[in-house]
Amino acid sequence: MDEPGWQVADSSYVLDSPYLRIRRDRIVLPDGSEIEDYYVRESRGYVIVFALTDDGSVVLVRQYKHGIGKVLLELVAGAIDEGEDAHETARRELAEETGYAARSIDYVRSFVTDPTNANTIAHLFVARGAYPAGEQHLDATEDITVVLAPLDALRELLRSGAIESMPHVGAIYFMLDGRI
Repeated sequence: MDEPGWQVADSSYVLDSPYLRIRRDRIVLPDGSEIEDYYVRESRGYVIVFALTDDGSVVLVRQYKHGIGKVLLELVAGAIDEGEDAHETARRELAEETGYAARSIDYVRSFVTDPTNANTIAHLFVARGAYPAGEQHLDATEDITVVLAPLDALRELLRSGAIESMPHVGAIYFMLDGRI
């Protein structure tokens, strides 16, 4: 099935803020029936950075996530700003959230995150030779603790549930599958 057969009969924005954009579509399905209120979250996407130090540690961040109301352990990640490309975002987020830089930051691949209700794409990067290069520059909503985890401990952190955010779990397993 290459052609979905869905047609957008009408579209409007019900929320358009710097942090969240929601579009309401009226959809005509292939059988002619209509869905009046199909909501889609729009974004410029975000990056996830798998930062590896020369001594074999992965740079993780521990921070509070208000949507779920708890502190999570994750890879470095952040939203792509307007006018910024994903590679710039990866470098910026690594520096801002951790104070780290890297000898190289390379694109790995992109993932669709929630295709039913959003157009968001997550772009995975690997940062090799990560090293402390300065101070963190956190946003007002960020309170981040940097955690260095030995590469060989990552699978246990995933299995134990210590890392539980699905995009980060998937990115780590993808990287551990021979991409380091």
